[in-house]
Amino acid sequence: MSQRTLGPKGPTVSAIGLGCMGMSAFYGVADEAEAVRTLHTAIDEGTFFLDTADIYRDNEILVGRAIADRREAVFLATKFGIRGDIGGQRTIDGSPAYVQAACDRSLQRLGVDHVDLYYQHRVDPNTPIEETVEAMAALVKAGKVRHLGLSEASAATIRRAHAVHPITAVQTEYSLWTRDPEVNGVLDTCRELGIGFVPYSPLGRGFLTGRFTRPEDLPEDDYRRHTPRFQGAAFYENLALAEHVQRLAEAKGCTPAQLALAWLLHRGEHIVPIPGTTKVKRLRENAGAAAVTLTADELGEIDARFPVGVAVGERYPASSIGSIDK
Repeated sequence: MSQRTLGPKGPTVSAIGLGCMGMSAFYGVADEAEAVRTLHTAIDEGTFFLDTADIYRDNEILVGRAIADRREAVFLATKFGIRGDIGGQRTIDGSPAYVQAACDRSLQRLGVDHVDLYYQHRVDPNTPIEETVEAMAALVKAGKVRHLGLSEASAATIRRAHAVHPITAVQTEYSLWTRDPEVNGVLDTCRELGIGFVPYSPLGRGFLTGRFTRPEDLPEDDYRRHTPRFQGAAFYENLALAEHVQRLAEAKGCTPAQLALAWLLHRGEHIVPIPGTTKVKRLRENAGAAAVTLTADELGEIDARFPVGVAVGERYPASSIGSIDK
């Protein structure tokens, strides 16, 4: 696996990371033993940038157990800020006291004395970002955190946060069917400030791989069943996008997942996607995208077929889309 830095002067990570959420949450029931094998294979074969969060059920515990004898080989990222313990409703909390408490709990669950990258999962509209980042910076000073990040933050918020303490990475959904960061200033701001950009859901939550041909292909308890792009007529209109990816990949001699990831890697040297998987086979397939080179003509064709706003439906349900910082 090739490597990249999160920004020109940032830490070195694998060019493609591993999103660990689906090993524990939201995508149905995963095979924990296979998930651990996938984590071990990832680290051993050079995919050492691992991403988790405290809201992904027991994922931090799973990841912590898996890396216990490989900690020094891992660049470990986790996230805080989404609370699910207040009246059964999720709330966003970026208060300084919560920042400190959340970090200590994550370190305990992970079984480590520090995390390499600590993200604010969602921006708290009730706490000035300066106060949140000051509290996060205190974690760096205490040695509990090495680098700071933001997730789903607007360009203006990124600038305000970066003025308090250097932000190493911004994590936002970005893929062939979610190109919002290209037009809302986030990508440009990261490039200007020397901040790494980490696309999550780079395969359209699996849709762009061609795995799904009807909504019923999703497990009953899979949260994607409740997202607009996977529902009703939108599902079948978006299916045409996945079929386009399939045709382009066949022409290139790679898989749809590899094409979608290669396209992201070609968008900038500061971009490091983190596709998720629970299977060794898919992990290796995704890692192979780092070796796929796209020509200018191929990139032009992809851009023409996947313009900004091409996907039908919002990327989150109405109950969640409001938590995105704008």
